[in-house]
Amino acid sequence: MPTTRGAAVEPRTLWECFEPYHAVTYFTPEAIAETDALGCKGRWMGYFGTRAAPLGAAPGWLATSLFYTFHPSRVLRQLPAAWSVAEPAEFLAARLRGVDGALRRLLGDEVVEGPDVAEAAELARAVVEWIPTAGRPLGAANAALTLPEQPHLALWQVATTLRESRGDGHVAALVTAGLDPVEALVAFAADRGLTAGYLQAARNVPEGEWAAAENRLLERDLLAAPGVLTEFGAELRQSVEDLTDEAAAAPWLELGDQATTRFATLLAPLALRITLTNDVMRPNPMALAPERRLAALAGVEL
Repeated sequence: MPTTRGAAVEPRTLWECFEPYHAVTYFTPEAIAETDALGCKGRWMGYFGTRAAPLGAAPGWLATSLFYTFHPSRVLRQLPAAWSVAEPAEFLAARLRGVDGALRRLLGDEVVEGPDVAEAAELARAVVEWIPTAGRPLGAANAALTLPEQPHLALWQVATTLRESRGDGHVAALVTAGLDPVEALVAFAADRGLTAGYLQAARNVPEGEWAAAENRLLERDLLAAPGVLTEFGAELRQSVEDLTDEAAAAPWLELGDQATTRFATLLAPLALRITLTNDVMRPNPMALAPERRLAALAGVEL
């Protein structure tokens, strides 16, 4: 397995750079408006339709398996029903239109069409061939899509492929750790200080299933009490994050320290601006709050 030790920029920091840029496809009014225009009934149909569309008309059971921590009831309510609203290709076109509109609003046309985005897109085009896809269905499905010609959209597509490949690796780490979907959420909430109610609502987990998962983690000595990890539990959670980072290192090792650092330096200001201005994403189930690290990379003070 690739190692992140001694890397110029850690894979987790790189994720914090590209995740906000990717996430405009879900957490912006422009993206939601585009899927509403397709005929989607509510935000979640648009979410699952656009995210699953690279797979083709994926059945609900497949999407449920891949979107690990979403409760099956949330996924199966939207898929395969979304494919009766629009074809996957229409969802793919709609998500690019939503991304284009969101990035232009959040960053401005001058930045979107500027030299830094163009340079970042060129580095992204170079790194895409090294993104791990074996055993990573969402990463592979996105990697198979043709990159858009416009630099800001090509950069977005590569960021999305990186994100989904990393997510596939994270699911593998959770399976390796023996954490089923609800147990993974319970442990994550305890680790990151998120309330049970927030994550239950975000992933549609019934109260009884959440409580049962807590009891299983208490029995395994992973929780000392609801919302409190034991030392063993904290170590297991850290091992999941470490495995996720290690499994995401390959593209950056291939790209090399100098180009990787340049990519992070170019993307950090964009991610910071999106993070500070995209109010819809401020509360997020990933507990992503990278403003200080992004500011340091971008060379600015908050």
